[in-house]
Amino acid sequence: MERELPSAPLKKGRLTRSLVLVTLIAAFGSSFQYGYNLWVLNHPAMVIQYFYNITYHQRTQINIDGSLLSFLWDFMVSFFPIGGLVGSLLTGPLADSYGRKGTLLINSVFSIMSTVLMGCSKLARTYEFIVFAHMIVGVCAGISSSVVPMYLAEVAPHNLRGGIVLMDRLFFTVGILVAQIVGLQKALGDQEGWVIMVSLTGIPAVFQMCLLPFCPESPRYLLIQKRDEEKARQVLKKLRGWDDVEDEIEELYLEDICDDAEKHMSPLKLIGLHALRSHLFTEIVMLTSHQLSGIHLVYFYMERIYTSVGVQQHDMWYIAMPVTMFLVLVTVVMIYVIDFEGRRFPLLLGLAICGISCLSLTVCLELQSTIPWMSYFSTAFIIIFLFGQAIGPGTSRVL
Repeated sequence: MERELPSAPLKKGRLTRSLVLVTLIAAFGSSFQYGYNLWVLNHPAMVIQYFYNITYHQRTQINIDGSLLSFLWDFMVSFFPIGGLVGSLLTGPLADSYGRKGTLLINSVFSIMSTVLMGCSKLARTYEFIVFAHMIVGVCAGISSSVVPMYLAEVAPHNLRGGIVLMDRLFFTVGILVAQIVGLQKALGDQEGWVIMVSLTGIPAVFQMCLLPFCPESPRYLLIQKRDEEKARQVLKKLRGWDDVEDEIEELYLEDICDDAEKHMSPLKLIGLHALRSHLFTEIVMLTSHQLSGIHLVYFYMERIYTSVGVQQHDMWYIAMPVTMFLVLVTVVMIYVIDFEGRRFPLLLGLAICGISCLSLTVCLELQSTIPWMSYFSTAFIIIFLFGQAIGPGTSRVL
């Protein structure tokens, strides 16, 4: 039977209790972990490297030299992006086979595994547990960074989709902030507390495993992958708070028809199709702007730039925390703005700010060896860059 487009625009959705709970459980359980794990090893780096040295000495009766210690640390850090690549490649098969909710539950299992390895590393006196756990954490990050926005976008109504998907980014930033707080030496960033600190990521995972089974599955997955129209209709009624969801059911069917027509399209055919060329180019630009925006490099070099200003190591994180709080505030504002002002202007503005601040930061870093006060401008341009990233590339996944 041939289907036609709905004659009237879809009814504007509203925030219901079910939708809010699904958003909070998915975003806190996975996106919070991603942000927390990305930053948590920065604070106790020296403490963990000391643990490496002690463990190596107990095995060989000699102290580890600086070059080998640096290699072991870099080797562990490199496992995070490797795990992220593996997790990203697993996302598609897992999401289609087990659903969005099922994939997040599997991801929670991986997270708990990494927590156990991290927690037992000091007791077992083996730093290999940390290295392997860091790779599993990367797998979790790769899965959550793909599945959480997908799940939130598919349960959200059209008029609220941008803000709801940005909750993923909000909890990611909150995770970084919490990692900065607990990583202080007065909290858990010392010889005794670092094991607890790196193991705290298991709390959101347990939270998600306990509550996510009570959340509905994505209606798109139920209708298109599982072919269960009645179940998809019940889920939509629960999420929207009303019974008239036939227009959304019809839209999902039309989406399924479009998917069937494109299943046999190879990447080469897609590139050569003139009608989709502009859409493909836009998608590539969005993904590139997000992944190559330089955000992780700025986080990595932030400590060195703060040091060049004259900030002491133990005071550095008291400066980093207000910056992260500012980013949390910016993300909250974007949640309210994104669905009313559109996506294109914030993205262009954010990319322009990132580009100008990167160029300015490069100039300041080159000049601060001869002009010491230029280091203060370097710090300012880092904050400006982070602001541009929060309103630009950071929102690209909702486009």
